Amino acid sequence: MAEKQTLARPYAEAAFALAKERNELKKWSETLAFIAVVAADERVRQLAGNPRVNRARFRELVLDLCSKRDDEQGSNFIRLLVENRRLDLRPDIQRQYESLKAEAEARVEATVISALPLEAAQLKTIGEALKRKLGREVNLTAQTDKALMGGVVIHAGDLVIDGSVRGRLAE
Repeated sequence: MAEKQTLARPYAEAAFALAKERNELKKWSETLAFIAVVAADERVRQLAGNPRVNRARFRELVLDLCSKRDDEQGSNFIRLLVENRRLDLRPDIQRQYESLKAEAEARVEATVISALPLEAAQLKTIGEALKRKLGREVNLTAQTDKALMGGVVIHAGDLVIDGSVRGRLAE
């Protein structure tokens, strides 16, 4: 897993640098998401892994599939991924790009996991507390996990706050 992340990093950083330079962060998010959809298609994946498929023809197929959504930079990015046989890194590239984008926008994605569904007011309170603690805008999503027994676990970037009953019992 770490190897894929390491391989994906230069592509994500290059896409981010270009997007930031052109003030197109949102557009590149959409481009990378679209590339991920195309590359995840089972037929495309089979062709990508087939050594008998001509690289140039495969590249043209993928470019043709993406042509209505991409500009010249997007097409060049796809061409680079295909030629370097890195199309399989698309989820890692997209994830790292989104992380760089969130950092640049002073925003963090956070997940709060609780044993029972939280009410909107509780989510708002948690979001505001995280915003104060992290000094960033927080996009909060909620999940439930009955194994927690009670309390919450919050994941925000590299930060993990374990206020669950299960976590306290483990301590």
